[in-house]
Amino acid sequence: MNTEERKPFAERVGKKQWIAIAVVLVLGLGAGAMILRTSPAKPEAAGHSEAAGHGDGEHHEEGGKEAKEEGKDHDHDHGEAKGHADNEHHEEGKDKEKAATSEHKEDEEKIAFTDEQVKAADMTIESAGPARIKSSLQLPGEIKFNEDRTAHVVPRVAGVVDSVSADLGQEVKRGQVLAVLSSPSLSEQRSALQSAQRRLELARSTYEREKKLWEEKISPQQDYLQAQQAMQEAQIAVANANQKLLALGATPGSSALGRYELRAPFDGMVVEKHISLGESVGETVNVFTISDLSTVWAEISVAANNLNLVRIGEPVSIRSSAFDQTATGKVSYVGSLIGAQTRTATARVTLTNPQRIWRPGLFVNVELVASETDAPVTVSAEAVQTVEDKPTVFLRVPGGFLPQHVQTGRSDGKRIEITSGLKLGAPYAASGSFVVKSQQGKSSATHTH
Repeated sequence: MNTEERKPFAERVGKKQWIAIAVVLVLGLGAGAMILRTSPAKPEAAGHSEAAGHGDGEHHEEGGKEAKEEGKDHDHDHGEAKGHADNEHHEEGKDKEKAATSEHKEDEEKIAFTDEQVKAADMTIESAGPARIKSSLQLPGEIKFNEDRTAHVVPRVAGVVDSVSADLGQEVKRGQVLAVLSSPSLSEQRSALQSAQRRLELARSTYEREKKLWEEKISPQQDYLQAQQAMQEAQIAVANANQKLLALGATPGSSALGRYELRAPFDGMVVEKHISLGESVGETVNVFTISDLSTVWAEISVAANNLNLVRIGEPVSIRSSAFDQTATGKVSYVGSLIGAQTRTATARVTLTNPQRIWRPGLFVNVELVASETDAPVTVSAEAVQTVEDKPTVFLRVPGGFLPQHVQTGRSDGKRIEITSGLKLGAPYAASGSFVVKSQQGKSSATHTH
């Protein structure tokens, strides 16, 4: 066993540790020298002033602050830009979500209709546009005879009916014989006329003879003057008898003394008849009523609060409540009295009636224009349907129609003003819109089931 081996074990271990420490120090110094040799900034000489060192320190601090500020600004701007972009993205997302929801809702409410179906249903598509709306006043009325062209035919003499040639509803001409009566009183009138004519003939011959004798100085003038007076009185009697017959409507020269002919006073229709063959009629009995139906009256009942709107000469439109017929006319009369029971006044419109379609007794609706205004957005009256107890117009969209609730304003029966819910120029279903409504009802029933 050598001397090294005989040293204690602790002493041998410490020597190895020292060797390791020395190696580590050498390696550290070498690494430090390498770092100093590769550094970009070399240390200044020891003789540099403290001021230069101080300036470099300040410059270094300022540069650091500026760099920090720039970093903060850059971070702030980046944050703002990022936040703004995030907000825009969020709003865009909301808009897209709303648009998607709206499109989904439209798809649910849309009533599918192809162009071929629209054409097959005879439906018309129009655009909402401006129009002149006439505010009208609706009044009840009734067609009546034109009393200025209606006559009640009476015999004017009592007698027995020999013949009747006119029937009820028959068109007659002026002077046409309606019936023939046999009248004893008329026979007496004609007899009186014939007697007066005979006396006139005798008085005329006596006057001519006396005149000749007076001119020849044979007869005195007094006789001539008396004959002249008698002839003049006979002429008056004949004229009087003729006038009586003419006032009764009888012809003076009839061969039958008692024959009395009832004649039509003007062209018209027999609207009433109260006479029959062999009947005894009085002189004041209305046996015929003749009316010229080429013109009729439309009598209107006007409430007191509407009298200021009904004026003479005002144009009106008259529509029948029994059939599809209209006529136009002008107010020809407005009553100044208000009925105690009805509390209405009577106005009148004279209508021409060449085809006899306006028959007396027919109830009519009379429309007067109260005012006229321009409406910016209007639709056809037949385009507005009631859906969910609201006025609705069916908008034309690709592939069908979309129900649009609207608020309506004034109307003249042909156009309806739309105050809200519809834009100018929007296409909609005009005539035939009820077909779209019925299709909507079928679709709702299908979804329910």
